[in-house]
Amino acid sequence: MTTDRECPCGTEAVRDQAALWFARSRDGDLPAPARASFEAWLAEHDQHAHEFRLLQNLWGAADLLPKARLEALCQPDAPTPLYAAPSSKRRTFARYAVAASLVAMVVGSGLYLGLDREPDYSAEFVTVLGERRQVALPDGSVLDLNGRTRLKVHFFSATRQVELTEGEAMFSVEHDSARPFVVQTGNGTVTVTGTRFDVRRDPTRTWVAVASGTVRVKGHADEQGNTVILTAGLGSSIDVSGKVTPAQAINTAAISAWRGGKLMFNDACLRDVALEVSRYREKPLRVAEGKTANLRLTRVFNSDDTDALLQALPSILPVAVRTLADGSQEIFSQ
Repeated sequence: MTTDRECPCGTEAVRDQAALWFARSRDGDLPAPARASFEAWLAEHDQHAHEFRLLQNLWGAADLLPKARLEALCQPDAPTPLYAAPSSKRRTFARYAVAASLVAMVVGSGLYLGLDREPDYSAEFVTVLGERRQVALPDGSVLDLNGRTRLKVHFFSATRQVELTEGEAMFSVEHDSARPFVVQTGNGTVTVTGTRFDVRRDPTRTWVAVASGTVRVKGHADEQGNTVILTAGLGSSIDVSGKVTPAQAINTAAISAWRGGKLMFNDACLRDVALEVSRYREKPLRVAEGKTANLRLTRVFNSDDTDALLQALPSILPVAVRTLADGSQEIFSQ
């Protein structure tokens, strides 16, 4: 072990590394290779172990603070200082208090931003109604965007982040165990290191479906156990309150059919069909309540021509379609 007073790589770099290892260790048992790397890092220099222990101590202290206080510590311009008189010691403690509180709020999602402020890469992508777009990212990952989608991408040295504001995207993520890929949707996060999965953000719910690999879905609700692990062929959702539903089997072909311009329904109730079709129309498609909404449909349609779907529907089911005063259309029983 090196015992020089200061690590050659610099104090700031060591603190960043310590914060990353702390977040990863709090996220669960490290895999054997990661554990070996962590122990080698600790043994490399006294300052490594010192900075890591300091974060551990601050974690314990943060547990004693109210949630509102932790959130206040994370604000860049917190109105109430930790001490009345500024000092070097105060600034150091405040830095780590912020780090500890950030870890407290995001551990389990794989996201740690406290000590990684400036992104290496940033971009925003937007699609309009009827548009589908593929985007290649600098790390080799590929995003397929559905229509009416908006997302922002930020790459940091320790994490790759995407904020999905609205719409749907298929993520084909290049594997990087040292830099998790995190999709934020407002009511939860989806974390991977490398896999292929679909995320759709509706006004009241986020849907996640996995085509390959493993995905961790975490809601922002406060309850314990509000995390679901998904593997290929499984899906889940996060409601507006941040609660995650249990994993369930999904039809991955149907989930990703939009990439080929298709809408695939397999024994879907008309209520769900109307919601899905509305995503591809200027005006929403409605369905009358009662037995009409519960009729089932199994069929494949072209997402670029939903008028054809409405024209064909009366020949498939005992329904008709009418245009309402606002220009939207409604499905009702004949």
